[in-house]
Amino acid sequence: MTLFDVLKTNLLSPVVLAFALGIVARLMRSELQLPKDLYTSLSIYLLFALGLKGGVELSHASYATIAGPASVTLLLGCITPVTSYLVLRHLGRFTEADSAAIAAHYGSVSAVTFIAAQTFVSAMGAEPEGFMPTLLTLLESPGIHIALAIGAVKVSSGRPVRETLHEILTARTMVLLVGGLLVGFLMGENGWHAVSPFFDSGFKGALMLFILEMGIVAAERLGDLRKVGAFLLAFGVGMPLVHGALGAVLGTLSGLSIGGSTMLAAMAASASYIAAPPAARMNLPTANPTYYLTASLAITFPFNVTLGIPIYYKIAQLMHGS
Repeated sequence: MTLFDVLKTNLLSPVVLAFALGIVARLMRSELQLPKDLYTSLSIYLLFALGLKGGVELSHASYATIAGPASVTLLLGCITPVTSYLVLRHLGRFTEADSAAIAAHYGSVSAVTFIAAQTFVSAMGAEPEGFMPTLLTLLESPGIHIALAIGAVKVSSGRPVRETLHEILTARTMVLLVGGLLVGFLMGENGWHAVSPFFDSGFKGALMLFILEMGIVAAERLGDLRKVGAFLLAFGVGMPLVHGALGAVLGTLSGLSIGGSTMLAAMAASASYIAAPPAARMNLPTANPTYYLTASLAITFPFNVTLGIPIYYKIAQLMHGS
């Protein structure tokens, strides 16, 4: 299957089509929009279901199997925020606060991009390892911490480190993912069978509704593209490709399958727009939200969901000799 065939398959997938519908609806100035409570409920459902399933699969995995992938995931969590900061600060000439804030978003991970990658590789017949949600959890926090630490050194915010750690570690995403992993691990396969009709059967439908709303939200920020400049536009596409390729290479070397390597690549290439924005706003108040929100949500997220994930899949295939 050529790269063109892979891209065509992805662009015609339910996730991408729902995202495109959301963009079109917003550009047409339609009144279509999910109620805030429904949007919140869908995000809770998706994150908790992801954690539960990952915890169940983790209960089957041996330490030897997960040790390598976990190690490279933590390594990626250290590399991505540092490289993002250096590129933004020294090549893009952004301020120290803006560079650190944007780096925090690109060091963290988008759970929705993770789910989109999972859906894609499954559709391609490259089932990933069941413990991938564990790697998602490992990657969620370090990138934000490292980027904010850089910002704290360069820009004095006067906010205690303890408050920053508490806010990040108790955020909804972290609680649902880590809590779901723990619950799934403890209840095992028997417990999963009891709840799988709710958390498994309706997962893809809920994801389509959530992605539809994400398309609407992303379209609302398209006007900000004029404000962020050509460099940030190039950064929002180029940096994910660099991080994604690195993720595919390290994932393969750690023993992950083609599907698992693709998902690790997508995680490394993604940019957070749920956990990172409030952390950046509280700890780097002088940073411009237009920069980090537009870059992560209006540039990198659409690129990854439409074109990035198939590219990472082909890189993973090449690394595996396929």
